[in-house]
Amino acid sequence: MKRTTQVSKWGNSLAVRLPKKLVDEMGLAPGDELRIVEARKGEIVVEKVDRRAEFLKAIEQFRFPLPDDYKFDRDEANER
Repeated sequence: MKRTTQVSKWGNSLAVRLPKKLVDEMGLAPGDELRIVEARKGEIVVEKVDRRAEFLKAIEQFRFPLPDDYKFDRDEANER
């Protein structure tokens, strides 16, 4: 995919406007984060950051197996 876009000034930083087709292909939405994977002369490689997937992977270490006969009882859990 070869497209050109203009680099703009945004405060003290620079910004790049992404074409709609690229946004659609990557499934981007306002507020999404992009991670710079690689940057070398004349080329930048980015990937979409999936915070939800990263969080789920991080909490896997806290999972523990429940007994086979375990059944959650909402009424029992809410008894006072």
